[in-house]
Amino acid sequence: MSDALPLKVRKAIKIARSLGYDCEDISPREFYDYMTGKTVSGDRITLEEVLRSEFLMVHEIVEISELKKKGITIDNTTIVNRHSKTIYEAHLTAMEYEIKHAFNKGDLAYVKLRLIHVREWLDDENLPKELIQKLKSIIEKLSENR
Repeated sequence: MSDALPLKVRKAIKIARSLGYDCEDISPREFYDYMTGKTVSGDRITLEEVLRSEFLMVHEIVEISELKKKGITIDNTTIVNRHSKTIYEAHLTAMEYEIKHAFNKGDLAYVKLRLIHVREWLDDENLPKELIQKLKSIIEKLSENR
């Protein structure tokens, strides 16, 4: 585990709270285990990439917090052992705060890049059907604000 991890986790929690998000306390160990655990989708973003991006740190912190609010234990099996709808709901909420932070910092290039990624999620065969409309709503909101 990186020496910078505890500081980055604390900073991301502080940012999430400054965005109006009611963030759970998250330990560096929980963050590390969650980020390095197994995924059902073969996630393409690595821990190192997340640690280099303040926006992705906020995303992951909010995602973990959403799961903790539902009483889910955070470890390296959280994603593969939980109902996919719960994981996806947390993921979409996290995306909203990630983008809100990018907008607040004026990083429209980042927002445009993430909009491309978010559109690709519509093709995700694991995305629960009942969340498609929420995802489309996020895409619409991002498209209007670019």
